[in-house]
Amino acid sequence: MVFFKSLTRELTLNAVGVFVVLLAILVSTQAINLLGRAAEGQIANDAVAALIGFWALGLFPVPLILTVFISTLVALTRLWRDQEMQVWLAAGLSQKSLLGPVLRFAVPLSILVAVVALGIAPWADQRSQVYADQLKQREDISAISPGVFKESSDANRVYFVENYAGQNGSAKNIFFQDLTDGKISTILAKSGHLTSDDLNQRIIVLEDGNRYVGSPGHADFDVTAFKRYSVVIGKDHELVAAPRSRQSQPTPLLLAQLDDPSARAELAWRLSLPLSCLVLAILAIPLAYTNPRSGGHTFNLIAALLSYFAYQNGLTLVRNGILHNSLPAWSILFVHLAVLALAMFGLYYRDRPVQPVLKTLGSFFGKKA
Repeated sequence: MVFFKSLTRELTLNAVGVFVVLLAILVSTQAINLLGRAAEGQIANDAVAALIGFWALGLFPVPLILTVFISTLVALTRLWRDQEMQVWLAAGLSQKSLLGPVLRFAVPLSILVAVVALGIAPWADQRSQVYADQLKQREDISAISPGVFKESSDANRVYFVENYAGQNGSAKNIFFQDLTDGKISTILAKSGHLTSDDLNQRIIVLEDGNRYVGSPGHADFDVTAFKRYSVVIGKDHELVAAPRSRQSQPTPLLLAQLDDPSARAELAWRLSLPLSCLVLAILAIPLAYTNPRSGGHTFNLIAALLSYFAYQNGLTLVRNGILHNSLPAWSILFVHLAVLALAMFGLYYRDRPVQPVLKTLGSFFGKKA
């Protein structure tokens, strides 16, 4: 049918635009945060892109669910506002007939949400945690921003690099200070680079500099000029696959630990994401109604916003109840069913005006009396 094809096309175009905007907002916010930390020397500059990628994959279901809800709401609201919907309703269509094209649009995206929530997002969260731990353990000049003094995690070393040059990441004008056994070793070198040996030890190789060794408060410092000087700063840390939180654990592992309330809560939440995508798509149909003659078109948007937050808060409350072992895992289905029932009532209400329904109920109870 022409109407269904045009509606599906409009839903798809809206979804592309909405998803790009939502993802751009979320990614840019996280990018600003990570770039600020990189400028302060808290993380390596070359780690920013990887961390943003992991973070975006982990959060991918959220903007996708919002995309389905907002796209459906915007497309149908426009039909009501431009009075196209009234024409199609007069031609014999009903509100319930919109379920077909809306579900054809929402079901593939819900499947994508399920794939990401059950498989990709936990992997991305786990890799992000491991990568962040690896960065915290790194104590080398590759994690230093030029012009920023960087202190090691044990506060025994201080690094400073004026700038980087060369394709191998070599640094120019390096300051390196180390505190060992109450003595301070200060090294000033014109250049340096990182390397590792057969024992997997990370080594800073400094070239053309001077080394000053002595105790604070004493003038007898030993001064040594060198052409090449190597300092062992630690070991390379391999990525490990030991997830630390429920969010980063793979779904099969959660299924094997259903006796744990936290595993049940996390699994219920992951399964709720694709379900909420479908329920919100259906809920958007009655919420999109607006009367162009009333002059106001914001009421339905406010109602949609409140409905979304109430839905998400309900899921969060039930999830917390499952986490604290006060509710069974299947109880989260009642939230979905309640919102779905509300959406179906809205469809019935729009197809059949409320006055005849009230009159029927009134006459029924009047006869009872």
